[in-house]
Amino acid sequence: MTASSRPARLTDRKRAAILKAAVAEFRAFGFAGTSMDRIAATAEVSKRTVYNHFSSKDELFTAILWQLWEASRALENVSYEPARPLREQLLAFLAQKLRLLSDPSFIDLSRVAIAELVHAPERARAMMDKLAEKEEGMTTWMRAAQADGRLRTDIAPADAAHQLQGMVKAFAFWPQITLGQPPLDEAAQQQLMHDCVDMFLALRALKP
Repeated sequence: MTASSRPARLTDRKRAAILKAAVAEFRAFGFAGTSMDRIAATAEVSKRTVYNHFSSKDELFTAILWQLWEASRALENVSYEPARPLREQLLAFLAQKLRLLSDPSFIDLSRVAIAELVHAPERARAMMDKLAEKEEGMTTWMRAAQADGRLRTDIAPADAAHQLQGMVKAFAFWPQITLGQPPLDEAAQQQLMHDCVDMFLALRALKP
């Protein structure tokens, strides 16, 4: 390890500590009630260090939202496979989705972002819109399956994607975000996946 790499790694650790502290403070006190002083104290760094990484509280909050967006990148590419059973493809997608939704960091970041969206929509809307783009992959998948004659076309692809993902979020996202319920365990996730996919295909799939 070179001398030049050590400071860089320390800087990365300090930045991560600041972001973690900011999530905790924003969750506990909201945007207005959180100060850079409190974040510095919680992160166990100096206020100057916080400002070296983030010039303002707004910039720090944006960085938190950016983390949330990065966490959703795994869902970006959902490719339709004509020769593969629909059920198998959808189960694979939902397994990926549930891994993200059950991640404690993702849950914390989502709570912060959604709370700020309610209290100061002008600050958070643009980034939340970017997060919503990450579900476009499922819409593209639905469109391809419809074009292939395997799903009904009496509903827009985006609406079909929203139906499926909405069923999942009703049990594996919103209760955890709004009511503080724990993430679903593995058995509950498996049951939810299969139930949602089976209900969706019973309504939307065309008989071969």
